[in-house]
Amino acid sequence: MATSAVARDVVFALRQKIAKIEGTLPELLVSPSDNRPPAGVLVRRHGVASARDFFLPTGVERLDEALGGGLLKAALTEIHGTETRNAGAAAGLALCLVSLMLKASQKPGALVLWIGTAEIFREAGLPYAAGLDWLFGLAPERLLFAEAPKPADALWIAEEAARIGELAAVIVELRGNPRSLDLTATRRLHRRAQDAGRPVLLLRQSAEPEATAAPVRLIASPAPASLRHTVAGPLAGSIGPPAISVEIGKSRTALPGKFILEWNPDAHTLEERRHSPEDRVAVVSPSRSRADPQAAVGTVVAFRPAAEPAPGGEPSGEQHPAHRRPRRAG
Repeated sequence: MATSAVARDVVFALRQKIAKIEGTLPELLVSPSDNRPPAGVLVRRHGVASARDFFLPTGVERLDEALGGGLLKAALTEIHGTETRNAGAAAGLALCLVSLMLKASQKPGALVLWIGTAEIFREAGLPYAAGLDWLFGLAPERLLFAEAPKPADALWIAEEAARIGELAAVIVELRGNPRSLDLTATRRLHRRAQDAGRPVLLLRQSAEPEATAAPVRLIASPAPASLRHTVAGPLAGSIGPPAISVEIGKSRTALPGKFILEWNPDAHTLEERRHSPEDRVAVVSPSRSRADPQAAVGTVVAFRPAAEPAPGGEPSGEQHPAHRRPRRAG
């Protein structure tokens, strides 16, 4: 355990040195008087201190402190969903951040472009328009979608879209570890985001961590909802606000950390869960008409045995309902 802690501190120190060389090291702006708290955060770029508003505060004090003030606005930020079934949590975190960006933006009516491949939209589904408006305050007409045939095309669209002044943010969503998403491609995306002064969110589903130019990588997964809290205390049998487990998987200036965040759909704010684990409830209640699946004996498989293939080697309509596309509820 001690060896692991020492190695982690060494890696953290190396990351700080790299950030200092690159001119992107956040530093606390301490007042001359020792009795006064830090006045804010500044960033050194090319050795020169700048007081520009570089960060988007998430509103979660511990997370913002770990990130040195929040997420960089003009930068590429990675959001990972390690499994396809976590696509809703990863997309939900991206939409939370976009909602915060729109609140902080001085451009009323700014648009958001969501880029993806046909494969990712088929596997993870499309966001639900009514949910976007209700949960995140994002009117459906402000969210644009671009479906690309290949990951390389999606990356090209993202690079070009980062230059468009009418966009508040660009989201590019890819599945797995495509060859075209290499270090060079992410460097181009990061540089475009810096030059344009707007965020580019790289939303990756079912991907293994690999070297990229993004300063921060956040790993998102579902978290059990807590009970809804009222003036009289926790409301039994209720389900509280959406919850997401967020882990700092990579940062040049922050140590790894894990947080349980809850999204307030009324105030459009992120909050860190402070309740005890006893407050948690299941995301989906168990079925009342069936036996507990945990008590089943034998091999449990995800799908029932496949029937005989349809003529011509194509799957039958029952096996492949192509006319039905999934949706990610907001």
